[in-house]
Amino acid sequence: MTEHPFFEKQYLGRDFNFISIRLVLATFCFMAYYFTDNRDTNADLLLVVGSAILVISIFMLFMLHYQTTVKNKAILLNGLWTTRLVKIDLNSIILVEKAPYSNYILNNPVYNLHRNGTIRFYAGGKDAVKLTDRDGLIYVIGTQRATELYNAVKLEMKA
Repeated sequence: MTEHPFFEKQYLGRDFNFISIRLVLATFCFMAYYFTDNRDTNADLLLVVGSAILVISIFMLFMLHYQTTVKNKAILLNGLWTTRLVKIDLNSIILVEKAPYSNYILNNPVYNLHRNGTIRFYAGGKDAVKLTDRDGLIYVIGTQRATELYNAVKLEMKA
């Protein structure tokens, strides 16, 4: 933390909305299994599916989606496994602003999604930092700590 103005890891399975959906599905499977009168192979399948949902949810809590680092007048976004490192040079940024990531309640996690002149990075949270470069390209970086990222970017741009 002392060598970088900002460092954050975004995990794939830590978004509250998707955790809730997975827990409701697992609970439904367990309740359907419990209230099934004739517990043959179909009822056992409900128990297996509910358990699998819980195991996958626990695994996803520790699966890194991407990490954000602000250092040396750049923002480095390093993704999961085979994704490429994205480096945003802060010398080419003309506008930095805090904004909500989206108006939707549920947002899918994305890494380096190019759409309509916007490049999006998102794993969880409601807030984002929007960066506009000289070419008009907009980078939207979803974060749990938007104020800290905004301040770190402004600090690096001044230095």
